[in-house]
Amino acid sequence: MKVPVEFDGIRPFEPEELPQAFGRLLADEQFRQVLAYAVPGVPFEKVREKMLACKTNFDFQVEFCYGFIQSLADKLTKGCDMDSSAVDPSGRYTFVSNHRDIVLDSGFLDKLLIDNGFNTTCEIAIGDNLLSLPWVKDLVRVNKSFIVRRGLTPRETLAASRLMSDYMRFVIEEKHDNIWIAQREGRAKDSDDRTQPAVLKMMALGSGREGVVEKLRRLHIVPLAISYEYDPCDYLKAKEFQQKRDNPAWKKSATDDVVSMQTGITGYKGRVHYHCAPCIDAWLDSLDPATPKTEVFDVIAAHIDHEIHRNYRLYPSNYIALDMLRGDSANAGKYTADDKAAFNKYLAGRLVKIDLPDKDEPYLMERMLTMYANPAVNFIKATE
Repeated sequence: MKVPVEFDGIRPFEPEELPQAFGRLLADEQFRQVLAYAVPGVPFEKVREKMLACKTNFDFQVEFCYGFIQSLADKLTKGCDMDSSAVDPSGRYTFVSNHRDIVLDSGFLDKLLIDNGFNTTCEIAIGDNLLSLPWVKDLVRVNKSFIVRRGLTPRETLAASRLMSDYMRFVIEEKHDNIWIAQREGRAKDSDDRTQPAVLKMMALGSGREGVVEKLRRLHIVPLAISYEYDPCDYLKAKEFQQKRDNPAWKKSATDDVVSMQTGITGYKGRVHYHCAPCIDAWLDSLDPATPKTEVFDVIAAHIDHEIHRNYRLYPSNYIALDMLRGDSANAGKYTADDKAAFNKYLAGRLVKIDLPDKDEPYLMERMLTMYANPAVNFIKATE
């Protein structure tokens, strides 16, 4: 299958490009350090031999990524599973999910798709703001990622969005692969997960004369709820909130992104659950054709949000945080006194990790509680 040249700047590497990409990666000192962490105790020559034997991106994921993600799940979670009963493993889907972790949201999904009987993983949408190091850009393109260009002029953004929409349809219909894309640009720092209509507009921008609904239908969107018991980056997100509050002009640096990626990968997550809602194709078919064009993306975004919210898996920490924020015990039946003591101890430990000159502890605590409470708030609303 020939991939059109217009996609060359954003697509993953093709199989014939992998040997050169592997060569660059294996020659990079930083990547070699990452390898030593990912496959400890294996001689470099053995790793090199195994990597060069990978003929496809999927081979690379199975040989290297699957084992690494499994080891993270074994060491840093109390279990990582997925309910995919609402979808057919032989289908091809665009998974639109809430966004908790820069690397592992899609990393865990790839592993779980294999565990759940899918014969392929996902092509992953990743912002170019995370690809400042050449070896990282090579690695993500080996690992089936396609690139979302950020920081463009409005005209450039329109052209880039149209290209990406066409590419996503090509992945589903011609490559017969799945896609993962976050419901919004960047992570929802307060865990109040909302689909940005702009993401749906991008998906519907591609070439072709069909209407918006038909273009989205061709992508076979599956809302995907991701639930982490503990967010390893919770204290970093709280710190960012105070930095922005104290200095509205404050901006994250590339180093901040790297620290978030490292912390997300290596931090403890507790229980992790992924839940696929039904594909929205049938729901799109039932959409009122009279829905004004100005409202259609908002209506579809609201449906995706409802599906994600109702499929969260909640943990004692979510209910405890909600009661602590509201100053009541409305959800006391969902947790024990020991659960509450353990969560308070956990939060105190997170607070200690925040290094700021004018540390506002009550504010930082409120921010962390809000992060854990919002999934419960949204779940309760969606299931009432």
